[in-house]
Amino acid sequence: MRYDLAIKQLREKMLVSQEELAKTLGVSVVTVSRWETGKFIPTIKIRRKLKELFLQYSISTED
Repeated sequence: MRYDLAIKQLREKMLVSQEELAKTLGVSVVTVSRWETGKFIPTIKIRRKLKELFLQYSISTED
């Protein structure tokens, strides 16, 4: 899965900033930025939260 692209697409579809997404997920803005640039991938706990958002906003997580 390309978390960098999927997370950025999700955030844009939600019409929120990196800061707002960070608050929603309980992480820092730097963490969201690192996910979007592909420097880090989310933890399993965060992936579960993201999965719910991907489903809610109809974001494909397929490569």
